[in-house]
Amino acid sequence: MIPVNEFRNIASEPNPRFRILKPWWDVFSEYLCIAMLMIGVFGCTVQLTQEKISCLPDRISETSDVDMDCNHLQQPIENKSFWEHVITKQIAPNIMEIFGRKNDLDIHQYIYINSFCYERAVHWYAKYFPYLVVIHTMIFMVASSFWFKFPGTSSKIELFVAILAKCFDSPWTTRAISEVSEEREDERTVMWKKNAVKPSAVESPDGENEATVFMRSTSVVSNSENDETEPATSVLDKKEGEQAKALFEKVRKFRTHVEEADLLYLMYVLQTSLKVLKFAIITMYSVALVPNIKIVVSCVVPPDLTGFNLFCCNHNKAHLFYKLAYCYICFVGVYGLLCIYSLYWLFHRPLKKYSFEQVRLETGINDIPDVKNDFAFLFHLSDQYDPLYAKRFAVFLSEVSESRLGQVNLNHEWPIKKLRTRLSRNASNRLELHLFMLSGLPNTVFELPEVESLKLEMISNMTISGTVTQLTALQELSLIHCPAKLHLPALTHLRENLKVLRLNFESLEQVPMWMYTLQNLEELHISGPLSNELSRSSNLDTLRELKKLRVLTLRSKLTKIPSAVADVASELLRLCVHNEGTRLQAFSSLKKLVNLATLELTACELERLPSAVFSLASLQELDLRENRLTMVEEILSLQHCRRLNTLKLWHNSITSIPEHISKLRSLETLNLSWNKIWKLPPRLCYCTKLQHLDLSHNQLKFLPPEIGILQSLWHFSAAYNSLEALPDELFSCKRLRTLALGNNSIAFLSPRVGNLAHLICLELKGNRLESLPVEIADCSLLKLSGLLVEDSLLDLLPSEIKRRMNER
Repeated sequence: MIPVNEFRNIASEPNPRFRILKPWWDVFSEYLCIAMLMIGVFGCTVQLTQEKISCLPDRISETSDVDMDCNHLQQPIENKSFWEHVITKQIAPNIMEIFGRKNDLDIHQYIYINSFCYERAVHWYAKYFPYLVVIHTMIFMVASSFWFKFPGTSSKIELFVAILAKCFDSPWTTRAISEVSEEREDERTVMWKKNAVKPSAVESPDGENEATVFMRSTSVVSNSENDETEPATSVLDKKEGEQAKALFEKVRKFRTHVEEADLLYLMYVLQTSLKVLKFAIITMYSVALVPNIKIVVSCVVPPDLTGFNLFCCNHNKAHLFYKLAYCYICFVGVYGLLCIYSLYWLFHRPLKKYSFEQVRLETGINDIPDVKNDFAFLFHLSDQYDPLYAKRFAVFLSEVSESRLGQVNLNHEWPIKKLRTRLSRNASNRLELHLFMLSGLPNTVFELPEVESLKLEMISNMTISGTVTQLTALQELSLIHCPAKLHLPALTHLRENLKVLRLNFESLEQVPMWMYTLQNLEELHISGPLSNELSRSSNLDTLRELKKLRVLTLRSKLTKIPSAVADVASELLRLCVHNEGTRLQAFSSLKKLVNLATLELTACELERLPSAVFSLASLQELDLRENRLTMVEEILSLQHCRRLNTLKLWHNSITSIPEHISKLRSLETLNLSWNKIWKLPPRLCYCTKLQHLDLSHNQLKFLPPEIGILQSLWHFSAAYNSLEALPDELFSCKRLRTLALGNNSIAFLSPRVGNLAHLICLELKGNRLESLPVEIADCSLLKLSGLLVEDSLLDLLPSEIKRRMNER
C-alpha cells in the first residue's frame, strides 16, 4: 500500500516556505484533507484485504422476481417456533440434535455467486465509496495547491517567498528600523527643546524669519539632528551591505513584474470557487446515496446455474462504510464552510490594494509606497501568517532606506586612506578633494580636516550632513551637476566659513536656495540656464544677503544683466558674464556697480562697446573677448575710466584701432590678439605705461617706429602676422623679457637685439631667417632653451656662443 504521506506529497506543495502564503483556513483545510484521505485509504485497504460479500440461497421463492428479496431475514419472526426452521433429531427425552441446512452447492458455485452478486446486486456507491473519497480528496488537495504548481504563478510565488525570507533575515532591516526609532526619539527631544525656548524666539523675530526661510527651502533638511552617522550597535559590514543592495534591486524588479497583473489573485479565486463547487456536488450526491450502503443484499440469479433463483448476500463492509460515509460528509461540510469563508474574504476585502499606513506609523519611514494587484494580494496572505513579514519587507520599498544603505556602502567603498589619494592642489592653490559620479557623498569625506576645497561632480542624492563642521579648513565648494541638500548645522557652518562657491546645473530646480544665505561668501560662480524670468524673480533678490561677495561669474544665455547684481553693487569687485553666443542687450544694471574693478563680457555678441561701461569709474580691467566687435571708435570714452589699466579686445573682428586710444594713458596691458588688424596706429605707442602688448594672430605687415617709445614694455607679441621687417626702435625697449615674433615673414634680425639685456624668451620660429646675429649672445639673461628658432639656425651659431648661453 502507498503511505498517506505519499499522497500528500503528490497533491500538496513541496516547498515548506510556501506556508507563509497559507492563511489559517487553508492550513485547517489541509488537515481536513489529510483526515479525509486517511478515511479513503483505510476504506481501500479494507476493501482489498477482506472478503467483499458472502451469499446463501434462499429456499423461499416468490411468484415474481420483483417480490423476491431478503428483507424477511432482517425482520423479527413472531409466533413461530424456532424448530420450524431447523432440522432436528430426537436423541433422548429433552435432548435434541440440530442439523444445518444443506444446499448441495460446491465451493466454486459459491465463489461464482459471490462475484456475480457483488457486481450485479451491490450498489455502485457501496462498492466504490473509498475510491471516491480518495479521488475527491486528491482533487481538493490539488485545487488547494494548484497555484503553487502552475508555471505562470509558481515562479512569482517562489521568487516572492525567497525575497521575503531574505528581507526578513537581512541585518539591514533591523538596522533601518532601529535607526528610525532613534531618530524619532531625537525629533521628540528637539521638539521639546523648541517648545521650551519658544518665548525667546518671540524676542528675536529675525531669527524666526530666517528659520522660516530655511524650512520653506527644499534644499535644507529640517531634521537637523539627523546626522547620518553609523550607530556602533549595528555596524553593517561590506558583504551585508552588498547583499542588501542586491535585495533592493530584486524588490524593485519584482514589484515592476508583479504589480501590473492580477493573475495570482484570479488563480486563487478560481481554485477556491472550484473547491466550493466540488463541496456542493459531493454533499448532495453523498447524502442521497449513503442509504444505498446496505448490509443484506438480495441477489436474483438465473435458476439454471444453481437451482436457486434468490440469494441473500451479506455485504461484509457495509456497516463500516456506512459510518465512514457520514464521517466523510461531516469533514466535507466543514471543508466547504472554510472554502465559503475564503470566498467571502476574497470578495469582501479590497485585496488588490495594500496600504503600509500602519507600517509607516510604526516604523517612521514615511516614503513606503502602497502596492496593488498581485503584489498587494501576496502581502494580504502573508499578513494572515505574520504581519511582521510585511513590516520588514516594507523597508526595502523605501527610497530613503535605499539611499541610506547606499550611504553605508559608499562609506565602505571610500575609506579615508583612499580619499587621501584624491587630494591635490587646485588653481587657487587650495588642497582639493575631487569626487566624480558617485551615488552619494561618503561620510568619510568629513574626516579629512585638511581639505580646503571640495569639488563634487555628478553625484546624485547628495545631502551634506552636520558632520561637515569637522572640515575646519574648508573654504571652497564646487557642485557640478549635483543638487545638494544641507542639514541645518551644515548650513550654519558653511555660512560662517565658505568663501568660494561654484555651481553648475542643468535646470533652475537644481539651484539650491541655501546659496543665497551664505553671508561670508566672497566668490560665486554660477553656470547654467538663467533666464530673464529668473533674473526678475524673488529668488535672486536674496543676493543682498551676500554682503561680502566680491566676485560673481555668470555663465548662461542672458539677454540682460540680471537686476539682482545691483543688490551687491557696493561690494562687487569682479563681474564675469559668459553668455555662450547669446546677444546681451541691456546693461543698465552695470551703472550701479560703482566699485567694480574687473568686468568680463565674453561671447555676448557685442558689436560695439557698451555705453554703461564708461560710467564705471573704478574699473581697472575690461575683457570683451569672443564678441563681434569690428570698430572700436567708442574707445575714447574709456578715458572716463581713469583707473583702467587692462584692456582685452581679443578674439573679435576688429580691423583698425583709432588714434585716440592714446588717451588711455593708464593702460598697462593691451590684448588685441585674434583680430583682423592690418595697421597699428603710431599714437598707440603714446600709452607709455604699457607693459604687456599682444598683437598676435592679426594681419600686420609692419610695426611703427614709435614702438620704441614704450620703455615700460616687458612683454610684446606679434606672432602669426605678416611682418617682413622689424624697426630698430623695437630694440630700444630695454625692459623686454618676452619677444614673440614667430610665424611671420621676417628675413633679417638686427644686431641691436643684443641691447635687450633683460630678454628671457625670444621666439622667431616660422620666419625666413637665414642666420642669427652673434650679438644675440649679449642678451645676458637669454638661455639657449629660451631661444625658439629652427634647429638649422641654432647650428649656424658659433659653438662658443651656444656654450655661453647653455651655461647661464
